[in-house]
Amino acid sequence: MTDRLEAQFAFLNEADRLKHVMRATTTVDGARPENSGEHSWHLALYAVVLADQAEPGVDINRVIRMLLIHDLVEIDVGDVPIHSANGLAHASVETTTAEAKAADRIFGLLPPDLGASLRALWEEFEGAQSPDARFAKSLDRVQPVMANLMSGGGTWKTYDVTFQQLEDRVGVKIAKGAPTLWDWVKTKARPWFG
Repeated sequence: MTDRLEAQFAFLNEADRLKHVMRATTTVDGARPENSGEHSWHLALYAVVLADQAEPGVDINRVIRMLLIHDLVEIDVGDVPIHSANGLAHASVETTTAEAKAADRIFGLLPPDLGASLRALWEEFEGAQSPDARFAKSLDRVQPVMANLMSGGGTWKTYDVTFQQLEDRVGVKIAKGAPTLWDWVKTKARPWFG
């Protein structure tokens, strides 16, 4: 029991470092960049509040769990903005390899049964093939859009994002997991792009 608790708290203490990973996305008032810990918490709340946007059969509790752990790899890798470097760095082989290595280390801090379970949940989120993961991924994409809308354009201005880029890099993922949500958000976002 003592060894298990040592491992669990080692993981939890390591997870605290996510609060120091700064993202490109700002808080909705535009006052400062949000950190990845805040982002993960906000996404969990998005899942609770927007659960009615999920397709039938989506397990919101699993979605919340995914969203709470989805960015833990950023402790080692940092935030890679989806609109940076034409969006290529976000899904590059280098980034995905670094994230997998970070997942090995971070989830490896846990007792093997719990580490394997959370690692599998993280991989499910990354693969975005299950209904739960598609919905979780859609929320991960919609939250920065809402922050940009509320903060006067935010990272769209910083990275000179076009509406087509927004649709290709973000809209497609939102629509896969929450099509009605993307239709609503798209109408809100479109005027920002002229």
